[in-house]
Amino acid sequence: MSGKVTYVSVMASEEIHPKYEKALEEVAETLGREWPIYIDGKPTTLGSKFEKRSPIDTNILIGKFQRAGPEELNRALESSIRAFRDWSRMDWSERAKILAKLADLIERDRFRLAAVITYEVGKNRFEALAEVHEMIDVIRYYVDLIKKLNYYVDKMNSPIPNEDATSVMRPYGAWVVISPFNFPMALAKGMLTGVLLTGNTAVWKPTSEAPLSAVVLYELMMEAGIPDGVINLIIGPGEALEDAIVTNPKVAGIAFTGSRDVGMKLYRRFTQSQPWPKPIVLEMGSKNPVIVTAKADLEKAAEGVMRAAFGYSGQKCSAASRVYVHRDVYDEFMKLLIEKTRNIVVGDPRKRETFMGPVINARARDNFAKYVKDAVESGGKVLIGGRVLSGGIYDRGYYVEPTIITGVPRDNYLWRTELFVPILLVDTFENLDEAIARANDVDYGLTAGIFSEDPNEIEKFFNEIEFGVVYANRRDGATTGAWPGAQPFTGWKASGATGKGVNGPYYLLNFLREQSRTIVR
Repeated sequence: MSGKVTYVSVMASEEIHPKYEKALEEVAETLGREWPIYIDGKPTTLGSKFEKRSPIDTNILIGKFQRAGPEELNRALESSIRAFRDWSRMDWSERAKILAKLADLIERDRFRLAAVITYEVGKNRFEALAEVHEMIDVIRYYVDLIKKLNYYVDKMNSPIPNEDATSVMRPYGAWVVISPFNFPMALAKGMLTGVLLTGNTAVWKPTSEAPLSAVVLYELMMEAGIPDGVINLIIGPGEALEDAIVTNPKVAGIAFTGSRDVGMKLYRRFTQSQPWPKPIVLEMGSKNPVIVTAKADLEKAAEGVMRAAFGYSGQKCSAASRVYVHRDVYDEFMKLLIEKTRNIVVGDPRKRETFMGPVINARARDNFAKYVKDAVESGGKVLIGGRVLSGGIYDRGYYVEPTIITGVPRDNYLWRTELFVPILLVDTFENLDEAIARANDVDYGLTAGIFSEDPNEIEKFFNEIEFGVVYANRRDGATTGAWPGAQPFTGWKASGATGKGVNGPYYLLNFLREQSRTIVR
């Protein structure tokens, strides 16, 4: 990666702002047109279409998109199956070169891609650029890793003198990849990198909330030299395509990132419908806790909690949604946290000063209002926020306030349900055992954080917390900010299905099966 532009170097430069703003203007000129799906490398239009509008301002038409159904999905799957033969037999180093070129193309177009993300899902410039650079780094990380591991070829030691035994890893076939709106490019690219680099092929079905992000990323994959049919892009409602995905015996595996409800439904149906066991890679969100002990640096803790709870409007799988504060420091911590939250600028994410843009759609906005109402009716107290915003651009998009609530009864559903909106619940604790037990008392297990300057408290937290991605004293985000090659993004319990997360050294193994080869001389 020597000489490459990095996320840190980009964000440290004032040059990002005119480049990003120019990209916003250029992308705006392309909005509103009709976009195809792609089957076997060919752009395809259908009779049924839908419109996607920006959550920033619903007067902005992102574009018109094809509404694919089971017929198109099956055609795409057949294309991926045909392409699998040549792609899987291509030397792995050639596949790695194509993926490396894709990373270079994404770097070339990073500001354009960030602008698309902003328009389509409402991320501010910093969040959008971070997502683009996460894509670049995840591809380069895995290209470097597969080179280092020589594509998992391992010479074995047979006890028989005239036998040469080797373990190799082989791809499964044509996968279906289903990606969400909150990281419409990065989460898709993580799954697709795992699928494609290992020699599998893919039918990619992105969320209908972010179809343009998928189209522009697909076009870059084609420019990088991925052959026709190796990846097919199908856009359409998931409920209309589910049966075609889970019941087709030609589907080799499923990679999914999204809600627990949808993920578990896919898991149950796929495992029960197929003629033999097949892999399914799931990342299904969480209910992420933060513990602030009496030995915490409270300034650091307040900053880290605020950023983790309200970055991208609480719509990250890793967002902090509940905080347990030692009663001795509760008042001081809450004063700092509320002050930092009060300074958040909520508005048009195209503007440099905006920290928190809109939530993704009307359903998310309405859910926010319902959760606040339920919290208050249960006895909770809104310390700051709690309103759906109105007036000006707020009336044309989906804007809500960053919200902190205390006093919600501990048995209330809000403590255990992933809300995916900017609502943070706060409670106190008396000792660390109690805090860890309450943090673990959920079905989920993705990310968790602690603030303490006591190494023994941190070690106890790491050893006893039941979450896959854990942080101590992270000012930039108490539970957020996992990066390729640094923090494997691994969900435990209801947050994941394999225990081997993207960004880490074992993720590619999700898409491979072992073959033992023996030659008798």
